[in-house]
Amino acid sequence: MTTVLVTGGAGFIGANFLHFLRRERPRWHLINFDLLTYAGNPENLADLAGDPHYTFIRGDVADWEAVTRVFSRHDIDLVVHFAAETHVDRSILDPAVFVRTNVVGTGHLLEAARRTWGPEARARGRRFLQISTDEVFGSLGSHDPPVRETAPYAPSSPYSASKAGADWLARAYGRTYGLPVLLTHCSNNYGPYQFPEKLIPFALCQALEGKPVPIYGTGGNIRDWIYVEDHCRGLLAVLEGGEPGESYNLGGEQEISNLELVRLLLAELVAQRPDLGPRDHLITFVPDRPGHDWRYALDLTKVRTTLGWQPQVSLKEGLRRTVAWYLSHPGWLERVRTGEYRHFLQRQYGGVAG
Repeated sequence: MTTVLVTGGAGFIGANFLHFLRRERPRWHLINFDLLTYAGNPENLADLAGDPHYTFIRGDVADWEAVTRVFSRHDIDLVVHFAAETHVDRSILDPAVFVRTNVVGTGHLLEAARRTWGPEARARGRRFLQISTDEVFGSLGSHDPPVRETAPYAPSSPYSASKAGADWLARAYGRTYGLPVLLTHCSNNYGPYQFPEKLIPFALCQALEGKPVPIYGTGGNIRDWIYVEDHCRGLLAVLEGGEPGESYNLGGEQEISNLELVRLLLAELVAQRPDLGPRDHLITFVPDRPGHDWRYALDLTKVRTTLGWQPQVSLKEGLRRTVAWYLSHPGWLERVRTGEYRHFLQRQYGGVAG
């Protein structure tokens, strides 16, 4: 039986990936190693409770003893490393947390894998998949071509810099020790289970409450969006078929400005909840954040030609599915009103977030 260690599996993408693996690889044993920070929720995986092929372990990737215990107690074949602090705004407010989790934590996992698997790791089919981001490549101009995997790193925020550091550690372990490491760079994900600090669920929550939907600057910043299930398909393709030492871009090829995205989102919300009435009047522009990258876009030529993967869900369909999921899970949107996250919103947006 293949055993896969998924770090950060109670978070947004991690939870979706575990559900995806349970459907697509039902014989695999899934180990979810997650600290359960504010963005991790064990309820995301409640349907796996009692599954004999699923194990949850609460732990911190930056805790060396906790990481080594997992490797010593379980015969791990594959590592899929999601666990990270990911929100750019939070990284500007508290960069040290991002360095600890994203850099130190990744280093601990790599070292534990190296010591446990030994020099025969590749021959025995072991693999370590480092999940990265398009943000490590920095900002593109409006007319620049999408970036390829070989583009130089140029991170702008403490978040993207910490992810770049983690990536270079992973590459170094591959080159120095022969650890079978793979990297993926993804564009902005959206879909079920996403914590409402990110743009789409946050805007939904604000609009449902009739509160302002804040957008940085003019709203002209451009992002590429990938529906999370498409991303999960791509990750499995890389995990099973990718070449160790290589990196692969996984994007949605759905570039759109933040302002236009929010307009589409609000239109879809009203289509599913016509009782709300028009919501565009809630859009509010706030001062831009420091170092705000203008545009991200990924070239998918490599993953298409080598692994045959490409995104399947259009932005329109993905938004329809996403709005429907949040409307059917009102408890998720309630979380935005509580505790630590409400305090963060007040610091970040002042009275605009309400």
